[in-house]
Amino acid sequence: MKYKLWGISAWIAVILLCIFIPSLSGNAEKERYQQHLEAEPKAVCSHGEEVFCTHLPLVEIDTEGQMIPGKNIVDDLGKIVGQETTLDGQDEIFGKITIVDNEKTNSHMDDKPALESRMKIHIRGNSSRSFDKTNFSIRLTDENGESQPQSVMGMDEHHEWVLHGPFLDKTLMRNYMWYNLAGKVMDYAPNVRFCEVFVNGEYQGVYVMTESITSGEGKSRLDFSVDKKDNTFTGYLLRLDRGSENEMKNIGTFSQYSRRTNLQLNIVYPGTKKLTPELKDAIQQDFSYFEKTLYSYDYDNDKYGYEQMIDVDSFVDYFLINELACNYDAGWLSTYIYKGIDGKFRMCIWDFNSACNNYQEQIMSTDGFQMQDCLWYFMLTKDEDFTDRIVERYWELRKTYFDEEYLDNYIDDVAVYLGDAIDRNYEKWGYTFQPEYDLLEPANRNPRSYEEAISDMKEFLHERIQWMDENIETVRQYSSESRIKKFNENAN
Repeated sequence: MKYKLWGISAWIAVILLCIFIPSLSGNAEKERYQQHLEAEPKAVCSHGEEVFCTHLPLVEIDTEGQMIPGKNIVDDLGKIVGQETTLDGQDEIFGKITIVDNEKTNSHMDDKPALESRMKIHIRGNSSRSFDKTNFSIRLTDENGESQPQSVMGMDEHHEWVLHGPFLDKTLMRNYMWYNLAGKVMDYAPNVRFCEVFVNGEYQGVYVMTESITSGEGKSRLDFSVDKKDNTFTGYLLRLDRGSENEMKNIGTFSQYSRRTNLQLNIVYPGTKKLTPELKDAIQQDFSYFEKTLYSYDYDNDKYGYEQMIDVDSFVDYFLINELACNYDAGWLSTYIYKGIDGKFRMCIWDFNSACNNYQEQIMSTDGFQMQDCLWYFMLTKDEDFTDRIVERYWELRKTYFDEEYLDNYIDDVAVYLGDAIDRNYEKWGYTFQPEYDLLEPANRNPRSYEEAISDMKEFLHERIQWMDENIETVRQYSSESRIKKFNENAN
């Protein structure tokens, strides 16, 4: 394994990046803690195999032997027909979570924990619910089962957390990398920390502790609130996907009514306890007004158009980040949009597990654009000003976070930081490199080693950037007069 802990070359690269990235961008860097750059370097573990030792935070989940519900139930034809529940029909269980997170020394099972808490836990995801290595949603609670916000691995206090277990992503870093890069580019992206996880005493490998996308106090999470008594809100969060099992959270919108989508928008914030029928109706009407404006003849009007309602930079950056990574669930599934306290809608990135040609069912070509066909982008890209801003922003980001050398160094630095944790993870899950366990189709897309997985992602990004360099100007075709005539008021 060439990726050992904290190589001298990695530290030199970190210093150079800190010096040159701000000067290249011409803008002050957005403040964001990145674990692989800022965590204290620690000595290589010298214990024998009988003592588990890691430089990463160490998470122990104890359910007292109870099965964690949420795994997919598959019929004889391989079709998903539901999810597992407890014997009494519950979709989550109580348990205990313990986190050891030593700042200057390695983490061991018997060290004093930074966090001990009761919790509720269930398996989360869509297709990933079928993977051997599972993802978890965790809600920290007190002894009475009430939500209890707490700081986790240095991230701001909250009660909702996601433990993402990279399994399809053999590099282990797609979500960590793209969330952090988005956090440097956009107003908001979930904070993340690598860790190693045990469940009921069994090692589960490298995970990424992730902030859930919701409202919360502090610098992280989103800044808005609701008043249930007055049925008012300063902002709200929606998710475009398959909808919520709680019908109270699903809303009807103009795009649904006009059959522009068969997907469902559901309210993520306010949560169930704060959501009233009146609030639901107000949010539904408010968001539909935005969509009606976007799909009207006035969509590009300076006074009445969409620019009065959205943070255009957020939509542009979301477009470019997902296009660079060919993360094409974005704009359709697992798509978050929120209205901030300033009254502007913004996009929030989520789920890059399949990005950079890692979709199970199909190859993602490095040629072409797809985001322009997504629900809201279909109209946004009809506006010449919007496509101009896409082009201008792309060339700006090419000097910094979209630079090939920067991305290569970022990938290498993360791998160096993970170090021996990579070996431990693949002692557990290394069988997935074997042909009989291939998850990607066609079979030749599946890497046969960690090093090959890293190389594949780099090669994909190099080819994608080269194509975008040569073709970014072509996004202007979507706003050309011949394409948009029927959408404009003077069409006749």
